[in-house]
Amino acid sequence: MNESARRDFVRSVIGGGVIASAYAAAVMPTGDLLAQIQRTDSEGLKVGSVMIPTSGGFQMPAYHAMPADAKPKAVLLVVHEVWGVHEYIQDVCRRFAKQGYLAIAPELFVRQGDVKLLKSPAEIFEKVVNKVSDEQVLADLDAATLWAQSQGFDTSKLGINGFCWGGRIVWLYSAHQRKLKAAVAWYGRLTTGTNAITPRHPLDVADKLQAPVLGLYGGRDDGIPLSQVDEMKTRLSFGAQASQQSEIVVYPEAPHAFHADYRPTFRADAAADAWSRCLSWFGKRL
Repeated sequence: MNESARRDFVRSVIGGGVIASAYAAAVMPTGDLLAQIQRTDSEGLKVGSVMIPTSGGFQMPAYHAMPADAKPKAVLLVVHEVWGVHEYIQDVCRRFAKQGYLAIAPELFVRQGDVKLLKSPAEIFEKVVNKVSDEQVLADLDAATLWAQSQGFDTSKLGINGFCWGGRIVWLYSAHQRKLKAAVAWYGRLTTGTNAITPRHPLDVADKLQAPVLGLYGGRDDGIPLSQVDEMKTRLSFGAQASQQSEIVVYPEAPHAFHADYRPTFRADAAADAWSRCLSWFGKRL
């Protein structure tokens, strides 16, 4: 991506100012990182912001992308990282849309604040993320599914894809939503301390999945020990049918966030192979 193109999408705003097409301030790419970023155009697509009604009458903004002249073959929920629905997540939605899907990425932190404006991970967690309950997130994803259904899209073919913070949510949602047919979790945490707003973690629900999950992990992820990944594999093998149909792939030399092409953790070979597996996973099940 050249500098001119970067300035264009950083300045642009989609859908009347609801979701800005820019990178989150805490992870704004500069220098050599700009050369490795994939920029997916919207040619042949319908893209933009929508407002999704949720419980209590709250209107949740979301980015969506879909084929412009054809009915989407399935509906995919795209769950963001801790940086919110910034340019990377929007680009992933367009990548899925180019494959024929309706991809919907809700702003799941919007009640607590706009993480894209905050400048450090510590500030993001303290002011926003640590206040977002799993119950709220799962309900908002349900609302996104109902919105897609209300627009006439076929939610009998429903999938979910999430990165990092969103990868953890994918596991939880896969144990929650009976309509779900397939899920892909990219390096989502498998366990950590519990509290009132995060009472369970993926290891706790491994035996209760409603849909098979493809887990994609890095062997050099400092935050997710391979011992936890191995424990997840064991629990999946003794779980429900969907749990047993799940699969975990580990890229031995990859760090956390190896698919994030705007970050120094990006690993092109692992990202390409994992993306191919992701598309195949959804293609066979949706």
